Amino acid sequence: MNTTYTSRVRGSLLGGAIGDQLGAGVEFEPIDRICEVHGPAGITGFVPSYGRPEGRFTDDTQMTLFVAEGLIRADNQAWEQGECDPLVPLTDAHLRWLHTQGVPAEGEDGVEAKGFGKVLSGWLIEQSVLHHQRAPGNSCLIGLKDLPRNPLVPARNDSKGCGGVMRVAPVGLAFPIDWNPFEMAADFAGLTHGHPTGRLAAGALAAIVSELCVGAPLRAAINSAVAELSEWEGSEETLAAIEKAVRLAGKSRDSGTIPGPESVEDVLGGGWVAEEALAVALFCALLAEDAVRAGAKPAEGYRKGLLVAVNHSGDTDSTGAISGNLLGARFGEECLPAEWLADLEARELIETVADDLALQFGSLWDEEAPTPEEFGPDLDRYPAW
Repeated sequence: MNTTYTSRVRGSLLGGAIGDQLGAGVEFEPIDRICEVHGPAGITGFVPSYGRPEGRFTDDTQMTLFVAEGLIRADNQAWEQGECDPLVPLTDAHLRWLHTQGVPAEGEDGVEAKGFGKVLSGWLIEQSVLHHQRAPGNSCLIGLKDLPRNPLVPARNDSKGCGGVMRVAPVGLAFPIDWNPFEMAADFAGLTHGHPTGRLAAGALAAIVSELCVGAPLRAAINSAVAELSEWEGSEETLAAIEKAVRLAGKSRDSGTIPGPESVEDVLGGGWVAEEALAVALFCALLAEDAVRAGAKPAEGYRKGLLVAVNHSGDTDSTGAISGNLLGARFGEECLPAEWLADLEARELIETVADDLALQFGSLWDEEAPTPEEFGPDLDRYPAW
């Protein structure tokens, strides 16, 4: 099957949102409680969360969409003005998300008064579904409230929570590996997370996603990211976590069994911090890839990996979201189970952002794809500032 770049972008953003929505209904619940309420297998599909019977996605997907929007607007600025430091429009994009969480942008004390541009601009911030507070992480909220900083990164904290890594998949979807998505994603995560692990785990995820977009198998993409990660100071925690995930997946493949949630948590952790969230997601994505190698259809593999990612006592929405990002990029939109896709909150919004991202950056991946100069970017939807 020849999976297109656009299919991988759509698969990753939609797949991540599905994983986020699956995990949202059981976040903060211990696994014994999950099994008590939903049966011995835990959850096997969407469960109620945030007032919707089929569940809703969380701040993980909200922030991911704003990162995607910020990348498009940064590229528009580069086309319009000849150059652009992407960190500046990405900072504005993060502040747009902060505004949706009840922090004013305008006025004497608003974030725009701190020296930022027209934060309240563009199309995405007008989408009402993004103006809901769904357990946003404190590091993200406090780190963004603390802006501006000079330099902008890293944040003035020692946080390595998973809020940096869970939102940066669009960086790997937008940029091939020779455009250094690793460093870009690490810088973007550093807006809110000052600990090296909080930044480098995000860089590793973006690099892996980028490799998946050219059809690399997941293990090969991991190996490539590890080679890059090894060059960075402070990478020991992230490298160790990735190694544990790969080893555990190998044992599962060789034995033909999947370890229980308690065993996964004992080895990899619950996903509350960056390296653990990345490790759990990689383990679950490797399980899915191995299932496909063994003859399962991609949708069956995706389902298998996602259900492991959200049935544990940790940060289930984030591990589900990152797993979904990886598997969608690996297998494309075709891997997404139809019934989950049908019940996904704001599906059309996510599809629109995915298609816009794929159009904007498609010429970096395919020399025959039109450039923004040729297709004419929508500057009303994505202003160049």
